[in-house]
Amino acid sequence: MTRKRRASAAKWSDPDEAPELTADWFRKADLYHGKALVRRGRPRLAAPKRLTSLRLDPDVLAHFRKSGAGWQSRINLALRKAAGLGKR
Repeated sequence: MTRKRRASAAKWSDPDEAPELTADWFRKADLYHGKALVRRGRPRLAAPKRLTSLRLDPDVLAHFRKSGAGWQSRINLALRKAAGLGKR
């Protein structure tokens, strides 16, 4: 029978030993406008792509995969063309 391990003692840290607040720290800090967090990075798309499951014939899949990176986007483009939707 195994015994329950005892919780390890929490390490105490002295608040006076807090790291220095450098310009780099402030550059990475969160930015707020009022109570709203300002998101960094790329803005969200108005119509983001949706994840779906699709069954394709092995030869169709091999054809797109052999063309290298971006094969999923090329399948999407081929489906748009077949549906008469054109490029986005």
